Amino acid sequence: MTLKIKILTAASALLLLATVACKKSYTIGGSTFVAQVNMTTYDYLKTNHLFDTLVMMIDKTGLKDELNQAGTFFAFTNYSIRRYVEAKGADLRIKRNDENMPYTFDSLNLAALKDSLRSYMFADRFTRDNITRNGLWRQSRNGEYRLMQLIPTSDYTNQNVFTTEPQYIYFTKIIALPGHPVPPDSTQLGSVVDEQRLESLCQTTGILTTTGVLHVLGNSHMFNFYDDNH
Repeated sequence: MTLKIKILTAASALLLLATVACKKSYTIGGSTFVAQVNMTTYDYLKTNHLFDTLVMMIDKTGLKDELNQAGTFFAFTNYSIRRYVEAKGADLRIKRNDENMPYTFDSLNLAALKDSLRSYMFADRFTRDNITRNGLWRQSRNGEYRLMQLIPTSDYTNQNVFTTEPQYIYFTKIIALPGHPVPPDSTQLGSVVDEQRLESLCQTTGILTTTGVLHVLGNSHMFNFYDDNH
């Protein structure tokens, strides 16, 4: 009898957790937070050690004011930059035929990456309320365009628990391939082939700071989409 009660209690707790997770539709990880924060985008990033390297890059490139002027920013974590450094270092070792060549974060030419950082900033505010499944094709602060989509998927959920597929924001860079140019405007998105799409899933979305909207790309994202686009 006691065992049965414990099992029922555990099941009820899991159901309650699933219900709460459904309501927090702007997150994947399960950690709870208030979507509205009383600080600027830069200050919010600085309070979370997951963005230590990103904040360092923003400081060293003098982009703090531009960041806080952006209506939307797609932030990337320390993992994204570490993966970039590792991939960049591996490529240079091959090119220079020196497998022992050291390459660290300090080896980066941050001044040359300033525009790459701007490609994650947008003038307008984009949230789950105005991003669609077909997507928004919008120009970033460095002049390049990015595709933002709100796509339903069951990849990260238990279909026996969730009756409706949760929707996640995808941040996509579209590259040119032979015979397939980058679309000049949104009317040409239908001609894009899958091989042109460099997609990144947002692990957290809809953080509203005093200066804009913040979405956080998943840890698997590589800064500047480097692994797929170099």
